[in-house]
Amino acid sequence: MRRTAFAALLMVLSAPPGRADTLVLVAGGGDGADGAAATKAKLIQPFGVAFSRFAATVYIVEMAKGERLRAINPDGTIATVAGTGEKGNTGDGGDARKATFNGMHSLAVGPKGVYLADTWNNRVRLTGWDQTEAFAGTGEKGFSGDGGPAKDAKFGGVFCVSFDPEWKNLYITDLDNRRIRKVDMETKIVTTVAGNGEKGVPKDGEDARTQPLVDPRAQAVDKDGNIWILERGGHALRVVDAKGKIRTVAGTGKAGMGTGTALEAAMNGPKHLCIDKDGTVLIADTENHRIVRFSPKAGTLTTVAGTGKQGKTLGDGDPLKAEFNQPHGVIVHPKTGDIYISDAGNGRVLKIVRE
Repeated sequence: MRRTAFAALLMVLSAPPGRADTLVLVAGGGDGADGAAATKAKLIQPFGVAFSRFAATVYIVEMAKGERLRAINPDGTIATVAGTGEKGNTGDGGDARKATFNGMHSLAVGPKGVYLADTWNNRVRLTGWDQTEAFAGTGEKGFSGDGGPAKDAKFGGVFCVSFDPEWKNLYITDLDNRRIRKVDMETKIVTTVAGNGEKGVPKDGEDARTQPLVDPRAQAVDKDGNIWILERGGHALRVVDAKGKIRTVAGTGKAGMGTGTALEAAMNGPKHLCIDKDGTVLIADTENHRIVRFSPKAGTLTTVAGTGKQGKTLGDGDPLKAEFNQPHGVIVHPKTGDIYISDAGNGRVLKIVRE
């Protein structure tokens, strides 16, 4: 009996250590232009990342100093899909590479192409195979149009776009109007799903449409129909359940940095979020230079990547030893489960390869 137990102990002690998650470079950090390997290419303020329908292509939006939609092709090279690199609001109906944009913050891939949050043009634009066209918003800043065609509606800073898992609705963060709105992909009608236009902290358990929001920065929808809302200046994560009721689930409402019980764990200017395959919520805690995970079941906030110190080191591949510079985007690869991070201040896109 003792020999058997001793042999089992030896097997445990001699077993190779488990493989850990590894942080690797995907794009940026170099000076290469279109046609270069993505890892040697130059990226300017990469804010958002998304994947093509079959996940073979990686799309990246460059914000105000870049003003382009880039793509990492299956062969690993980088190309410009849309945008001249100049700020503007032109090119609808023409060659996407000759179109101009103004401060794109986010993107979402849908059935007809890439939907772009053309932030300071106050609209959503669709880039198909060859051309760019208007999808939502007149381009004039304001608030109007609920119950009517999305193209005729007014928005006040389109900061985030995302689809529900079935691609039935496109959700839009209308930041300056302090609302989350959605466009029905069949009827193209726009409506408000959260926020009453006033600035404030919503009351838990109330109808989301009747409640204020501080400054919604991003949203994501899970398979159960919950709408997760991230507030930049509110330093909080909120959720609207399938019945339309809102509640705060993470963050103290004040800037800080913490982990543990989610409602006691502070964040600092979080900018983007996504739903992981296990239903947890990944958050780009931007001004803390880290990625955190909210667990709805446990009610906790944990660090996934980043030391909390602004910097550039990859930390020998250990995500928890890495340093970021204002990460603005986080998304999970639909096939591999790898976590992609837009490390905007360092001009690069990274990924956590999960083992």
